[in-house]
Amino acid sequence: MQIEFWKYQGTGNDFVLIDNRNNIISPDNKELVEKLCHRRFGIGADGLMLLENADGYDFRMRYFNSDGGEASMCGNGGRCIVAFAYHLGIIKDKTVFIAVDGEHEALVEDKGSYIQVSLKMIDVSGIEHEDQHYYMDTGSPHYVEFIESHENFDTYSKGKAIRYNDRFAKEGTNVNFVSFNDSGIQVSTYERGVENETYSCGTGVVASAISSGFEKGKEQFNIQTKGGLLEVRFEKIDAQNIKNVWLIGPATKVFSGTINV
Repeated sequence: MQIEFWKYQGTGNDFVLIDNRNNIISPDNKELVEKLCHRRFGIGADGLMLLENADGYDFRMRYFNSDGGEASMCGNGGRCIVAFAYHLGIIKDKTVFIAVDGEHEALVEDKGSYIQVSLKMIDVSGIEHEDQHYYMDTGSPHYVEFIESHENFDTYSKGKAIRYNDRFAKEGTNVNFVSFNDSGIQVSTYERGVENETYSCGTGVVASAISSGFEKGKEQFNIQTKGGLLEVRFEKIDAQNIKNVWLIGPATKVFSGTINV
């Protein structure tokens, strides 16, 4: 069988996208998802997304990690699937779609070489704050720890140790490390499911910005990731609740093609 695919990236977080409105592939085919995401034997990506029909919405987003398992919300993936829907002609300058964590709004600005997407994320509640970290669900679970500097910092080893500690080993968590700079914050992320450091993580920079907001008393941050620049805006209600969370940044089509499976 031949499958048509598109490859997108959002600040280096890369995805295989498939228009599955006609149910071309089964979302239960874990082996196929893993093969398509494999960087040696497939297309290569941090994850795969299916764009599907959904009553009352422009589309449904289904996201799978590169290990083949269906995953929780991916912020950069959300921005990329919005750009994909725009390129398919499903939407114009705004959209409302449904994902695993609920309804999302997005605004689209065509910059020519890339699409600027402002994606509204879910409200955040039940934030945990200990001396050494913050922990919250921004669509996916995130552990956030502050460090002095990212220079020579080993995100992979330190992130993996936290992701597989006694608390998180079974269900997993994404692990973010944050340092402050003159323009905002720098963030690096170890992602569960990918089981590696990624160039960027949308839900991770949201969690990192919210955590930084408690530290600095701000509600907007420019964020440097390994793959590029993002912006996060939000409104703090109290120490446990955040609303009006927006993740803003570029989404770029890399290439498209067909693959025999």
